[in-house]
Amino acid sequence: MMGPRQALRLFRINWVLLRHGLDEVILATHLFRPLRWIKYLLPWHWVKRDLPPYPARVRLVLEDLGPIFVKFGQILSTRRDLLPDDLAVELAKLQDRVPPFDGAAARALIEKAWGRPIEEVLDQFDPVPLASASIAQVHTARLKDGTEVVVKVLRPGIERTIRQDLGLMYAVAHLAHKYWKDGRRLRPIEVVREYEKTIYDELDLQREAANASQIRRNWLGSEMLYIPEIYWDWTRPNVMVMERIYGTPVGEVEKLKAQGVSMKQLGERGVEIFFTQVFRDNFFHADMHPGNIFVEPSGRYISIDFGIVGTLTTEDQRYLAENLLAFFERDYRRVAELHVESGWVPPGTRVDEFEAAIRTVSEPIFEKPLSEISFGHFLVRLFQTARRFDMEIQPQLVLLEKTLLNIEGLGRQLYPELDLWTTAKPYMERWMKDQVGLKGLFDRTKRNLYSVADQAPELPLIAYRMLMAYDKQVRSAKFDQAQVREHQATASGSMLKSIGGATLLICATLVLLLGPGHWLPEQAAAGLIAAAYLAGAWLFVSAARAG
Repeated sequence: MMGPRQALRLFRINWVLLRHGLDEVILATHLFRPLRWIKYLLPWHWVKRDLPPYPARVRLVLEDLGPIFVKFGQILSTRRDLLPDDLAVELAKLQDRVPPFDGAAARALIEKAWGRPIEEVLDQFDPVPLASASIAQVHTARLKDGTEVVVKVLRPGIERTIRQDLGLMYAVAHLAHKYWKDGRRLRPIEVVREYEKTIYDELDLQREAANASQIRRNWLGSEMLYIPEIYWDWTRPNVMVMERIYGTPVGEVEKLKAQGVSMKQLGERGVEIFFTQVFRDNFFHADMHPGNIFVEPSGRYISIDFGIVGTLTTEDQRYLAENLLAFFERDYRRVAELHVESGWVPPGTRVDEFEAAIRTVSEPIFEKPLSEISFGHFLVRLFQTARRFDMEIQPQLVLLEKTLLNIEGLGRQLYPELDLWTTAKPYMERWMKDQVGLKGLFDRTKRNLYSVADQAPELPLIAYRMLMAYDKQVRSAKFDQAQVREHQATASGSMLKSIGGATLLICATLVLLLGPGHWLPEQAAAGLIAAAYLAGAWLFVSAARAG
């Protein structure tokens, strides 16, 4: 049920829609269809207006409705499985054009968060913001030790504004779900729910700082990417202090060329950084638009703004890599099978029908040179096709798709001849080899053993207790002397096997955890450890069967 404030806000939204010539959106809904005659009373029905295309009008409406709706449009633009391509492309142009709030108000918020006057922490604080966006704004400052920093502070009252607008969005989404003919297919309530989670994550600057620290640790010492340092002593949920960086915005191509930066290297590095974050680190920056990326004169990237990050499960990583490799080998059957195996489509899906649909989407792409094939658009088309087979789009895949589109577009803006496939394929093949080869087996075994290492010393005791219970059973039974001797021999053999198995398992665990040392090659060590585990397991099984 809407309150008076929400009803007033909804009236303003309808007015903005009418002003931008989107009256058909309102009057086409089932709820307002009986009132369609009203359009004949509107002046612009009789006087033709020169209006931009429909997708551009939707973008202008969101910009007029304010920063929260702009942010919603930005996130909605990533759901290309739901939107027509032209509308998704137009919404991707949305930018935060928000006037800054007063520097004195920012200062008061910072002092309240720190619980002390700003002069006790900073030698200098610029009240004029360096940048301003819908959620927060950034001020330059200097710490007492002379370190130049930026202080990011949330807008005052932003949580209340977001709550109000989210309440309205939910009300409109429920109306759309009930009365709009495409409402059930496009799932507006689910879209708003996804936006709610994202926007509230961005309101926690400590969360953003933690994301930045993680990515910085992953790339520490890299010549390809630099992440500014976070100053945790002065970071709070609504205030974040970060090292100030200097670089050229990545979109200023001519300035970068004048600095002698190689555009080819820059484009290829961007692709490598993305695939490294996805496959090596399993933690990728999911908001890599040009406003968040800078370049040093050396050609090293600098990245900021980590409010949105993505992760994939190990299974998703493997299936994604296999999908892309199978796609470029035109093995559509394997692509279809991978979707079923991964659980991305229901298990009852007919693989032959899904294969035919994928072939229909993919074959036209191969009429183009590889350098013109878009990974991002392929994933978009693939997900759109899979939706017909009841594929549920997972949030991490949506973030991945969005980031890949950003990276691909940026790479080709810097170096139009960029062959993304040539750059990415060797990396994915190497990653797949590491995952399924001997090294991958060794690494996975080593990781898994940490969870059982604490239990390894208990194995002999477990074996002893098992044998004592068996011995008690033997003593209580009424066997003749020969049977007793036979069972005692069996028990002795079981004990020896159990102790031997435990010894092998403990030794293998210690070698794996402590390392084989310089005297034994890694591959040989992996073979010996695997053999020890197999022998130890066999001895335990034999002992159990004998018992």
